[in-house]
Amino acid sequence: MNKAIVWLRRDLRLDDNPALLAALQDCRELIPLYIFNSAEEAPWAPGAASRWWLHHSLDALDGQLRKRGSRLVIRQGDSLAALQELVREHEITHLFWNRLYEPAIIERDSRIKATLTDAGIQCNSFNGSLLFEPWEIQTGQKTPYKVFTAFWKTCLKTGLPRLEPQPAPSSLPPIPRGLESGVLDTLQLLPSIPWDSGFHDIWKPGQAPALQELDRFIEEAIGNYNSDRDLPGYPGTSRLSPHLHFGEISPHQILESVRNMTGFQENMASTGENVYVKQLGWRDFAHHLLFHFPQTTEEPLDTRFGNYPWNWKEGAAELLSAWQQGRTGFPIVDAGMRELWHTGWMHNRVRMIVASLLTKNLGIHWLEGARWFWDTLVDADLANNSMGWQWTAGCGADAAPFFRIFNPVSQSERFDPQGVYIRKWVPELAKLPDKALHAPWIQKAELLSHAGIRLGEDYPFPVVDLKQTRECALDQWKRIK
Repeated sequence: MNKAIVWLRRDLRLDDNPALLAALQDCRELIPLYIFNSAEEAPWAPGAASRWWLHHSLDALDGQLRKRGSRLVIRQGDSLAALQELVREHEITHLFWNRLYEPAIIERDSRIKATLTDAGIQCNSFNGSLLFEPWEIQTGQKTPYKVFTAFWKTCLKTGLPRLEPQPAPSSLPPIPRGLESGVLDTLQLLPSIPWDSGFHDIWKPGQAPALQELDRFIEEAIGNYNSDRDLPGYPGTSRLSPHLHFGEISPHQILESVRNMTGFQENMASTGENVYVKQLGWRDFAHHLLFHFPQTTEEPLDTRFGNYPWNWKEGAAELLSAWQQGRTGFPIVDAGMRELWHTGWMHNRVRMIVASLLTKNLGIHWLEGARWFWDTLVDADLANNSMGWQWTAGCGADAAPFFRIFNPVSQSERFDPQGVYIRKWVPELAKLPDKALHAPWIQKAELLSHAGIRLGEDYPFPVVDLKQTRECALDQWKRIK
């Protein structure tokens, strides 16, 4: 009788889980297993916000398993050792998992597969997290893509997958008698200081909330996604990114739901449905880049930026701290950084604005921003985070031209004209008129006084001069290009 381990990692769902479904077809007994060892993902081990989400997602998954007659088995420590122990003690014949694509994890999984295969264990891995795996889409020269538009055109020409998502099994075999599991709390994923109080009001990790959020988005917002997605003060995005990262929902589930509930057509048209599905393509593209250029988690893809004179001078630490704490004096930036700290998430348009300010106006290395996002985002994803920061800094694949420097004032005026977003996260400016919200430092003293604002006390002056630092960044670019 075949006995299996289903090694769950970032596929924390029972619906449309290829590894789980394959195990049920081939084996009469199975152990749903989660192993926690952050050292195996170093130097990009899960950050504090991700750990918060992981705790609650594992708890939700265990509840779903128990409803079906099974439960989640938790181990901590070396993954290979944990697997070998279970194989030995319970006469395991098969191991199933869904693939991950980060460099450290690929190396680990390859080593585990080789070792267990040599020991006679049948190892089976599947695609459970992408529309196209990183090696499936290539240029005509059989090389990886570096430009998203060309990548996405090839995806559409190939044809987006039409895989009917499989429902969760109605029942599962019980785990072997006497099999002990670690306690979730012993993983110490939750913070000892309650900085996460704002998370609970915003997020509900787990498979069921992910599906509910998808339905809400398609019914209420996807039709206007092409325009509303850029408005941080308006609920125009899906907010599915953390659910996708932890595999509580699959891209195939999203794609099929969009197909079934909208008029989605596979082309380059700028309808809300098409633009949203293209975001799934961006996610695939990020993993495509990470797989083919694994050095980009630490190094610029454009090697010219290895000589860029990033700001390490005295005072840079203070600038970085002001940026992290949302006290730069630029309202849209400060709103974004405060939203991030309070909720573990930031609107994508604002992510680009705050990243541009850090790298091009403050002149601070993009890795400093990537590491801060990594620790504070509940949707921190190595592929997306690395690609996004290199894109904004101008040193990555399909990067924004270096001279494209986001002006936080004009961006704010364009995408938050009534100041809905700014007023929510920077309430000390709330009494200013709409037009004055975006650049309070240029307003008349009488207007500021009437709004109860003393610059430098109630709200900071800008930490840098935008025009001067823009010119400086362009001069530095000319030196290396």
